[in-house]
Amino acid sequence: MSWSIILGAFWVLASTVVAMLPMRRQYVPGVALLILAPVLIFSIGYEHGVLPGLLALGAFVSMFRNPLRYLWRKATRREQEPAE
Repeated sequence: MSWSIILGAFWVLASTVVAMLPMRRQYVPGVALLILAPVLIFSIGYEHGVLPGLLALGAFVSMFRNPLRYLWRKATRREQEPAE
């Protein structure tokens, strides 16, 4: 088994643990996971091909959809919509 898959499994476990933390304690480890994810996704795509890389990217976007929406709106300077 390759290192990228093993690190990916640890990343998933770490994100699960972070999700179980109280909201005020999720920010620092959540940002660290958010920053580490593109490197890991690129590594998976490089070692195993485009399809596994795209699947990893889809899983990442699915898990971090709300923070990514927030960052996208902030980057494009759109008005913040109320949370649903």
